[in-house]
Amino acid sequence: MNKFALALAILFCLKVTAQTPENSKEIFNLINQDVLHNTEAYNNLKNATEQIGHRLTGSENGQKAEQYAYDLLQSYGLDEVTFQPFMADSWSRESLRFKIKKGSGDFEEIKAVSLAHSPEKVSLTGDIVDMGSGTEADYLADVEKAKDKIVLAYLGVLPDAKEGTKNLHRSEKTALAIKYGAKGVILYNTVPGGVLLTGTASVTGSLIPIPAICIGLEDGLALKENLVGKDQLTAAIDMTNHAGKITARNVVARIKGDGLPDEKIVIGGHLDSWDLATGAIDNGIGSFAVIDMARTLKKLDVRPKRTIEFVLFMGEEEGLLGSKAYVERAIADKSIDHIKYMLNYDMTNDPKSFQASTEESRALFESIGAEVKSIDTTFKNNFEARAGLHSDHQPFMLEGIPTGGGGDSYLSKDVLNCYHADCDSFDLVDKNGIKNTVRFNAMLAFGLANAGKITAKKLSDEEVKDLMIKNNLEEALRISGDWKW
Repeated sequence: MNKFALALAILFCLKVTAQTPENSKEIFNLINQDVLHNTEAYNNLKNATEQIGHRLTGSENGQKAEQYAYDLLQSYGLDEVTFQPFMADSWSRESLRFKIKKGSGDFEEIKAVSLAHSPEKVSLTGDIVDMGSGTEADYLADVEKAKDKIVLAYLGVLPDAKEGTKNLHRSEKTALAIKYGAKGVILYNTVPGGVLLTGTASVTGSLIPIPAICIGLEDGLALKENLVGKDQLTAAIDMTNHAGKITARNVVARIKGDGLPDEKIVIGGHLDSWDLATGAIDNGIGSFAVIDMARTLKKLDVRPKRTIEFVLFMGEEEGLLGSKAYVERAIADKSIDHIKYMLNYDMTNDPKSFQASTEESRALFESIGAEVKSIDTTFKNNFEARAGLHSDHQPFMLEGIPTGGGGDSYLSKDVLNCYHADCDSFDLVDKNGIKNTVRFNAMLAFGLANAGKITAKKLSDEEVKDLMIKNNLEEALRISGDWKW
């Protein structure tokens, strides 16, 4: 076939598929070819990390990132590209000195990093107590042990923990330290080599009453070992931080549905990052994949039955602030019942399957996955029904909306070791991995938006409660104050 004939055939195919949106297989092939040859996700992320740097919510860089995403989506011709502003508590680190002394010896400085949302000014000394993995079971063994002390706890689950111990988020471990009367908390990383992890230590996204810091694995284990001896360890924490109210902006764009335009599939990922590096993995690979899914579907000019809404959330790192604001607004304007699915992409890399929060999604997701697999046999289509917390799907899930996204996602240990650390930079990004995230999940987005029938329904409050219990999420939600039953 000559080039002219091929071009006519492609144009004909585009017109036919636009008029017959239920024929997803043809559109999936078009998505596949466009992303393989024209994806801009990798280069856009590279440019953003070079031109902007980190994307901390409330900072000048955060505002630049919001504008960058807005301008990209507008340049692709998306429908109704808008900012969705919301008020939030901003936080940024300023200074920190962390020192330790053993017994009556001299203080020695140890490398540390402040965790958000520690107080704006702290100068304290106190005795250190070892609270193991920092779970509630560790505190219940001696409920007075942490009172007026500085808690030392591991960010993971220690080998000597009770079998079946479930790890908690750093914010939940901090909340427990506060609950049991600690005046400070030291969390030590799971990653070797002195890598420091940052992130929020607040379950609410507001300032906490005690300082929270992270130190390296080796330093933490050394402190733990010293606490076994007779000499008391004393810590001195001096820190300053900045906090204040700011306006951040989610970035929202749409492809309006043709048939059931009031029904909506939300495709989201958080645009913000921490400030120690550029946040290329967390969550550049997710957010820029979402932007490129939007580019692809708009370029192909296909109109699914349902509206697809692409949302770049800000404030995820500070406590899911942007997604909570989105859901609150949807409840207020009664559009929450129009959302049929929320697909979330947070550190998603090279997914080979799909996953969703409920078993009721299996048949639809597997049928879409089967078509994807027929196009690319590297796609495994091993659907998994599971529910988790601590990303932007959570506020949607707690309102009963089915959630999902890419499954069988892979990141190497070297990449994961840079989570929230100063090594989360663009050189970690897998070019082929982000391409696969875009092409497979653009197919999923279109498939859901175009499905004849969506059997997974919005869950009632009681059904959400049962889902949380089934997935062992009750304890974490109680600690964070999000357990509403």
